[in-house]
This record gives sequence, C-alpha cells and structure tokens, in this order.
Amino acid sequence: MKLRSDSFTDQAVIPERLAFGRADAATKVALAGNANPHLAWEDVPEGTRSFVVLCVDHDVPAVPDDINQPGKEVAADTPRVDFYHWVLVDIPAEVREISEGAYSDRVTPRGKAGPLAPSGTRQGLNDYSKFFAHDRDMSGDYFGYDGPCPPWNDALQHRYTFTIYALDLEELPLEGKFGGAEAKAVMQGHILAQASLTGTYTLNEKLL
Repeated sequence: MKLRSDSFTDQAVIPERLAFGRADAATKVALAGNANPHLAWEDVPEGTRSFVVLCVDHDVPAVPDDINQPGKEVAADTPRVDFYHWVLVDIPAEVREISEGAYSDRVTPRGKAGPLAPSGTRQGLNDYSKFFAHDRDMSGDYFGYDGPCPPWNDALQHRYTFTIYALDLEELPLEGKFGGAEAKAVMQGHILAQASLTGTYTLNEKLL
C-alpha cells in the first residue's frame, strides 16, 4: 500500500491548523486549528474488507513530572511512551481518501462524541482522555482526532505517525469505548497491508 497526504509531507513539520496546540509568546501554548489531515491511499490488497487509521506520538515523556514546568526542561534522553491521537476503525473497503477536517476541525473542550462517526465508521478514544482526566475544565471522553500538543519545554521534537491498515475484517470486534491499544491488539492476524506517514511538531521556542 501507499499513503499520502495533501496536508503535510512525510518527515516534514505538521502545520498548526492540524495541531491541538500552537506556540504562544505570552502563554506558552494556545489552541490551534485541530483539523484532521487529508489522507489518501492506493495499491490496496485483494480481500480487504475495511481499513483502520491510527495516529501515534512516539515521544511522550514516560514520567510527567517536568512537563510544562517553568524553569525545567524535559531532557531529550527522557524515556518515552506512545500516545494515541487518532483511532478510526471500520472504514469501508471502497473508501480511498479522508478529507482534511472531515472528522475534526477545532478543539472541543471535554472531547468529541463517539464512537459512531461519519460514513459508518467508529472512533476510539484518543489519549487526551487520560491526559485531561483530572482537569476540571477539559476532562471528558476524547473520541476521534485531536492533534499534536507536545510539552513546550521538551528538548525533543515529537514524531507523529499516521498509519493506514487494510484488514480482512469488515468490523473490529470491539464494543463501546476502546482505545488505540485495544484496536491494535484485535487487528493482529488480520492485517493484509499497511502504510505510514510521519510528521514532526514542537512547541519549544528553542526548536522552532
């Protein structure tokens, strides 16, 4: 399979209009456009019955103690974990493209509704659901796409990988609320092909 985007170039910087947060001189971080990117794919294998899209930030600090703390920096060699930004499943087999902004076009405090989504698809919870769990103003179920917002004091530029999976299943055997890890687990043994694009993003003024 091949995956491309008209919204950003592989290995290049992701535009602010696709991000959850943008750099701000006064407040360090401000809300950005938060539109999902355009994605298009081809060379789909025979037997494909549905697609899944996952977006993962591979560079989230494993320990949150120094995140966004004045006078501190998250060192580049800090241990990192994955953070899911988009979990979109049950994309019909005839679909070959997702338009920019089709699933998200702004930041929605307390999250977007789900799991049911346009065109018969379903969206899982992204990891902002956990990140904002104890935030009085932002806590909620964050279904679907919410874009990059790395720590503004992180010395490491974050990588965001968008992957399209072609499956031999028409629907993933998941019910109710589910996340990226659950979706990835039940896909195992059913992936016919996959393709990825990676963009980068930072809010650290030293790296801009």
